[in-house]
Amino acid sequence: MIGDINATGYGLTFGFHSRIDDRVQQVSEAVHAGNIYINRNQIGAVVGSQPFGGEGLSGTGPKAGGPDYLLRFVTPAAPGGEPPATPDAADPAQVQAALAALAPSPRPVSEEAMPGPTGESNRLCHYQRAPLLCLGPGAEAARAQAKAARALGGLAVEAPGLAPETLATLEGFGAVAYWGGKAGARAIARALAAREGPILPLVTGAITRPDVLIERHVCVDTTASGGNAALLAQAAGDDHR
Repeated sequence: MIGDINATGYGLTFGFHSRIDDRVQQVSEAVHAGNIYINRNQIGAVVGSQPFGGEGLSGTGPKAGGPDYLLRFVTPAAPGGEPPATPDAADPAQVQAALAALAPSPRPVSEEAMPGPTGESNRLCHYQRAPLLCLGPGAEAARAQAKAARALGGLAVEAPGLAPETLATLEGFGAVAYWGGKAGARAIARALAAREGPILPLVTGAITRPDVLIERHVCVDTTASGGNAALLAQAAGDDHR
């Protein structure tokens, strides 16, 4: 069932009711959704406690009200440097093979407890996105992009000089980094927008955590899971109002 849900490509919120702790853990770790609510309603996310936002077709940026949210409103300056005099030209077949060889870990890169009311557990985890495709321009810039992505716990594939139209046929990447001129960036943005599925980010500034990691938040009503079935019923009823 969880596989079918994940296969839809949408991942905003997911609600689940159970008093079996193992089942709660299995489901919350397997589902690909930005916000997961256990034994409670699925509305009323609180800033700083339940950062809100999805993944896949339900969103690609940092969560509203989370620790990375302010990064949505800025473009950190990319390292300076001149583009290469002789452009590099990555082989699309080799790039696709490198992407296919990298798979995001099912385990979180980081995990932190968020503040919240008594009787409620709030946990924010960061998971790896599909690899960042590092286009440079130039091998030196692509290496710097990949190094920054890996330092944050993400995955990266270097592909300097890859033609923008090639992005329409490649699979298995989660964002593109490019530190070149505006004309090149526009061509890449158009190629990304023309792809099927979620719109993938184009990173034109320094690599930050939202560029390579996905946020997933799990909120658990711990009072409802303690054995009071009436609380479970109340939470389920709240979902349908």
